Amino acid sequence: MGVKHNFAVNGRFLTQTPTGVQRYALNVLKALDEESDERAITPLLVPPGAADPTLKSFKRHEIGGRLKGHVWEQCALPLNWQGPLLNLCNTAPVLKREQIVCIHDGNVFAAPDSYSLAFRTAYKSIQPVLARRATRIATVSHASARQLARYLPIEAKDIAVLPNGYEHVLQWNAEAADTAPGIVRSIASRSRRYVFALGSRAKHKNLSLLSKIAGELDALGIDIVVAGGDFGIFSESTAQQQPNIIMAGRVSDDDIAYFLKHALCLAFPSLNEGFGLPVVEAMALGCPVISSYHSSMAEVCGDAALVASPFDPGQWVRHVETLKTSAAAADDLRAKGFVQMQKFSWRDTAAGYRELLERPTTCLAPPQPAAPPLAKVVVAIATRGRPAVVSQTLRHLLATQTLAPERVVLSCVDRSDAGDLVDDDRVEIITGKPGLPAQRNAVLDHLPQGIDVLVFLDDDFVADPNWLATAARAFADESSVVGFTGRVVADGIKGPGIPFAEAIRLVDEAPVNDGPRWERPFSPYGCNMAYRVSAIGDNRFDERLVLYGWLEDRDFGASLAKKGGDLVKCAEAYGVHMGVKVGRVSGQRLGYSQVINPIYLRRKGTMTTKQAIGQIWRNMSMNFAKSLAPEPFIDRRGRVKGNMTALFDLLRGQINPEKAASLEVPQAKIERLGGGVAR
Repeated sequence: MGVKHNFAVNGRFLTQTPTGVQRYALNVLKALDEESDERAITPLLVPPGAADPTLKSFKRHEIGGRLKGHVWEQCALPLNWQGPLLNLCNTAPVLKREQIVCIHDGNVFAAPDSYSLAFRTAYKSIQPVLARRATRIATVSHASARQLARYLPIEAKDIAVLPNGYEHVLQWNAEAADTAPGIVRSIASRSRRYVFALGSRAKHKNLSLLSKIAGELDALGIDIVVAGGDFGIFSESTAQQQPNIIMAGRVSDDDIAYFLKHALCLAFPSLNEGFGLPVVEAMALGCPVISSYHSSMAEVCGDAALVASPFDPGQWVRHVETLKTSAAAADDLRAKGFVQMQKFSWRDTAAGYRELLERPTTCLAPPQPAAPPLAKVVVAIATRGRPAVVSQTLRHLLATQTLAPERVVLSCVDRSDAGDLVDDDRVEIITGKPGLPAQRNAVLDHLPQGIDVLVFLDDDFVADPNWLATAARAFADESSVVGFTGRVVADGIKGPGIPFAEAIRLVDEAPVNDGPRWERPFSPYGCNMAYRVSAIGDNRFDERLVLYGWLEDRDFGASLAKKGGDLVKCAEAYGVHMGVKVGRVSGQRLGYSQVINPIYLRRKGTMTTKQAIGQIWRNMSMNFAKSLAPEPFIDRRGRVKGNMTALFDLLRGQINPEKAASLEVPQAKIERLGGGVAR
């Protein structure tokens, strides 16, 4: 297909230090060059002093005088070129509309700590405008398209996916390596093998994981060779004390080829990647790969690599040991790698850009059917006194979810709380102390090894069939996320409750995209929330928040966020909270918690003063206003009494949230509410 040669290329990348983004741009241009008519010359617009890639069909044009960097791109480039523009390196002139822009990933939003303040500010200012104004946005993987749709005003389906390729590796010459041969011979002379990695100070590259497993690999007779960077990439570790970590420094592509050809494997533990080009480069050179399965890596690796959680060092050690002890396993990965790499070709990507330049609105590389996330998920439900309710919702969950959980745990006070689920071998039933925080802690204390995501659902929550898959994919795509909550389509807690059949109908008819797709920070809502298990550690729900555990979800999420990480709300995971009234706390006890618990959390530091005052004011004002003509399904007057009791305790300096459980409530009130204490 011929290309309309009325476009130009933004060549600012030719003034930048080569990284994966610049490699992408140069290789796309080389592939376009190979297929172009030599008689049609495309302008390559560059700042003064830019390198010349010497391509036959691209002519280098210096513009902009002394301007450089973003100023050159935003000012000189649009002033000197009014036609269509191809931009391959994340940014472009915001004033232009007729242009194609490749944004490689959303890491500047998802992993901001990996970048300088100036870098973050520029990208966060420029990219949202480009997403609105550019003729077309492209990216390098389906995972990146999903990520960009979370942070930019664009739908994933409208982003063209044009990945990296492998052909450039065929030009690398291991025989011309300079630094690598000496290092490899030294390792071999000690009868040892080595794992190869590429170094970077960026936190999302997660090189610190290698220092964590260095001691165990040393015991297996394995060194770790890192090319690029220096020991600063292990600033959060004790790498300097590990004798089996060898820093090769910055080396040539030929050296990298030599390292890959002789390595036991490439270790690629990154947390976030737009594509993960080293994975394909290793496959092209016959090097087995052990990779994180986060963001794009599972997509790029396919079945041609051993994959592991970037938060579980033990999995990495086991995979390395497998390759060391099994030549057959290594050979199998090499064979699969040669097949997998051919899915990613610079020639095909260049053809995609040619098609976009001819027909910018063409539907290029529509999002592929999303494979189930590799994350292992456990679903936990705390229940008490509502066996019929939990049986309905849990059986519906197991029958409809597109991602099957590794385990479903029902946390009860007595086995009778589980009703007929006691005979369901898909459900594990545990018993323990009453109260929502205590029952959820019982799950945490019984959680098996190797679980990535723990989902807490209320026993009266009806989830969309993709809830678990959406949550698992969010944790895999976004390494900074530690807590996740979905969208509640309807909440029966605010009314008389929603019958089960009606809840199913509401879920089925709910709009898939309603409101912001991705909100952060956003405190998880206890009826449907999930957490990254590796971030939980020894955190537990505060059992001083007795009974219903008023605000226990906010407290738990905030305690994780304080250690580092994001709490998010995702509109693509949704469901209905039925708000069943049977088994809930009395109005007086709940009213007491509505006042005392926010003050208690303020003192703990998991709620701000403004948040605490807001919580108390909203609930008390509602209770007082509606107590004159209370709803038949809410004990407003009991709540007012509880509010006032709490205020008197505050005046006396008594902040004891557990007192809610000891308040004496008239039996009639308990019966009216349907049976007593919290789940």
